[in-house]
Parts: sequence; structure tokens; C-alpha cells
Amino acid sequence: MSDSPRVLLIAERFPPDIGGLARSGARTAGSLVKLGARVDVLAWTRTAAPGALQTVEDAGDVSPFARGVTLHRLGLFGSTDLSMQHTLDVLGYLHAKQRYDLVWGHYLSPPGFLAVAFAESVGIASTVSARGNDVDQLMFPPGDFARLLWTLQRARVLTAASADLGRKMCMLLGRDETVEVIPNAVDTGIFSPGPADPALRERLGIAPDEAVLGFSGELRHKKGLPFLLSALTEVRRVRPACLLVIGEVRPRDAEHLVAFRAEHPEDAARILISGPLDTPEAIAAHLRLCDVYLQPSLWEGMPNALLEAMACARPVIASDAGGIPEAVDAGRNGFIVSKALLNHLGQACLDVLSLPLEQRAAMGAAARQRIEERFQAHAEAEVLRRVLARAIPSRSS
Repeated sequence: MSDSPRVLLIAERFPPDIGGLARSGARTAGSLVKLGARVDVLAWTRTAAPGALQTVEDAGDVSPFARGVTLHRLGLFGSTDLSMQHTLDVLGYLHAKQRYDLVWGHYLSPPGFLAVAFAESVGIASTVSARGNDVDQLMFPPGDFARLLWTLQRARVLTAASADLGRKMCMLLGRDETVEVIPNAVDTGIFSPGPADPALRERLGIAPDEAVLGFSGELRHKKGLPFLLSALTEVRRVRPACLLVIGEVRPRDAEHLVAFRAEHPEDAARILISGPLDTPEAIAAHLRLCDVYLQPSLWEGMPNALLEAMACARPVIASDAGGIPEAVDAGRNGFIVSKALLNHLGQACLDVLSLPLEQRAAMGAAARQRIEERFQAHAEAEVLRRVLARAIPSRSS
């Protein structure tokens, strides 16, 4: 193991945090371990005292994706500048002990910026991974365009969750660059077709005649929260339906639900929120309850939750944000609504729910086939191996 590359991955979110960003960080770290790297993760948390460093020797205890990863959780201070300055000190402490070969920023800011800045300061390689709306968010005020551009210019290897994000990174750099697109990998053994669990349906309070509109992850504005609410109202004018949120609503976006409850109390009563789920198996069981899965995102990289729903052979309706059209072929394995026309989401739901069961099943089967063809662990591992070879060629042979 002495010749194994030492990698430190910096992540803003990591299990037990919920959401696609946390899951993709765990999966990337775990996949690097399978390729023979020794991997540490530094992730921030508000559950620890400010500045406190907690270490989990095997992150498989918090996520099955991250077996063999050493996880360091660092308590945040009240202000971002203090937290980031202290993080640099902690990175120095960890590097003195482990002597990393590569620092990996999982999301462009702040993890990517810190990864590049620290790597530059100690003379080692860095790579950054654009995952979602991080490029769009930093391009415009109050985002920090100068920091974004510096990060992209100084990282040794650029990676992205979708080809769309890669094109945006090249546009900002003003030159062609080899951006490694790391396809999100779905465990198709866990996320698989199957019958809905009637006991789970009953436990969640879903009525026998209700159509289930599904969403998975942390629901917030960028994921299309207002359009999901209006779609629920529109569908319920025609037929019984509920909105199943597989996860939770981001606290600062909860005010949208409060306003919706005041205006549409009966519809709001049919919003069912599972809360955080402990295992991928539990998420898959909830996805199988969905008659149609919705991903009306305004900005995206390549949403894990959408891919997991497709792997479960759910009919999906998604926006055309980010890399979504790289997974969803409109009319073949799902349906696309332009992100400029998401006010039509409710009608799209009604159209899909009115299709014959055989046609919806065929759509779901085609969705699963797409996942099996393009979003499997072997495709992810191939790109990660290439990233390691480019970033630290002397340690990756």
C-alpha cells in the first residue's frame, strides 16, 4: 500500500447529510478506494462544536458507498471566512500526518477553491469537480466570478458531473480543455423495478385511489419547489393525488410551504414528507411507490435522484436543465418540460397519468435500460482511473 496514491477529498456535504451531492461525494471517495487509493474526506458539519475535528476511521459506518474511507468532520464557525481560514489550518495538520498526493474539491466553491489553494501552497496536485449549479451560481452576483475562474485555471484536472457543465467550464476558460465527465453511478441492484410495498404506502398515509407524484432529495427552489406545488394543485383538480417528498425540505425554503398551506390547505395536506432515510434500500422502496417521478429543476448537473428513479423504472418528467437531457430522451424513456415552461408541469403529469399502463411500463423499462447502459460503476471507475493518471501519473501507474 506504500505506493498507493493518497487522496484528500474536500466535500461541503457528505453522509449522513442527505441529497445527491452528499451521495456522489461518498460514491466518488469509495470508488477511489476500490481503485487502490488511500482516501481521506474532510467535510463540514454544523452538528459538531465550531472548530472541532471528529474522525470516523471507516466511513462505511455512515454510508455503504464509502467503505474504506477515513472521514474527518469539521465543525463550522458562525462566519464563512473564519470557517475557511480554520479549514486551511486543519488541511495543513492532516497533510503533515498523511502526506497527500492529490487534493480533490467536490463542488467548485468552497471545496474546489480550498482544494486548489491548499494544493498550490504545499506543491501537490489538485482536481475539482463541478457537480450542479456551482458554475451558474458563481458566474453571477453575488457569486465570486474571479475566484471561480482562478479555481478553474489552477486545478490540474477538471471534472464535471455532465458534459453540459464541462462545456460551461471551457467557455469560462476561453479555451478547449479536457474536462473529464464522471457519470453518476447507480447501484442497479438496489435501485431496481419491483412492486410497491402496500405496507409502506399505508404507513405514509397514501389513500388507495391517490396517484403518487414523487420527488427525492432535499427539496428547494432550484429543484423546482414552486412548480411541484402548483402541479399538485392542478392534478388534484382532476383526480386524487399526493406529492411524496422522499427526503426533506430545505429549512430556508420552508416558507414556500407555509404560504402554500395558507392558500391551499387541502392540497397541502396531501404533501407527504418522508424525512431523511437511512439506507439506499429505503429510498428505492419509496421510489417504487411513485406513479410518476418529477425533477423540475431550474439548474442542475446530473441529478442522482432522477437516475435512481429511472433505475427503478419509474416514468419521469424532468426539466431540460443542465445534463438532464443526457439521461432523458423525450418521448422515449421519459418526458421533458422546458425549464422556461415549468408552469405546464401539472398538465404534463395529467398527460402521463392518463397514458395506458402498458405505455407507462414501456417508458419505465426504457429508462432503466438507459441507466444500465450509461450510469454504471464501471463507467465511473474508468474515468476516475483516468483522472488519477492525469493528476498524479507517478503514483497511478
